[in-house]
Amino acid sequence: MKKLVVMFALIFAGATANAQAWTGKGDQKINAGLSAWGYGTGITGTYDYGLNQLISIGAGLNGYFSNYKDNDSDNSVFIFGRLNFHLKETLQLPEKLDIYPGVDVGVLGKDFGIGAHIGARYFFTERIGVFAEIGNNGSLGVSINL
Repeated sequence: MKKLVVMFALIFAGATANAQAWTGKGDQKINAGLSAWGYGTGITGTYDYGLNQLISIGAGLNGYFSNYKDNDSDNSVFIFGRLNFHLKETLQLPEKLDIYPGVDVGVLGKDFGIGAHIGARYFFTERIGVFAEIGNNGSLGVSINL
């Protein structure tokens, strides 16, 4: 029984040893989760691509269950581009953690939408982690390292 426990501990340690929240140029992340506040309550999905150690660009889509403006069905989807500044190196954070402020610019139905956020990602394994973002829009969910 002890050998079995040791074997599982080593496998788990090996799976989490290489977890990195941000590697810089070429880094790719997908976030999927729930939008908790902002233009409405709903689901969110984003993609980020690392340009260098500090900056990533990406895109996202928020679909809202409850519309933010007089139940107008034209305003139930926010499509946006995003720019993030990753502070993992600057703040000398652990490999599994990244903190990133950023901005979102896009369209919400017929309206122009802009927002700012600060987010954090923490990876449990090399591929799977969690994220949370607060600001004009707020969301939390699963982060996937591509």
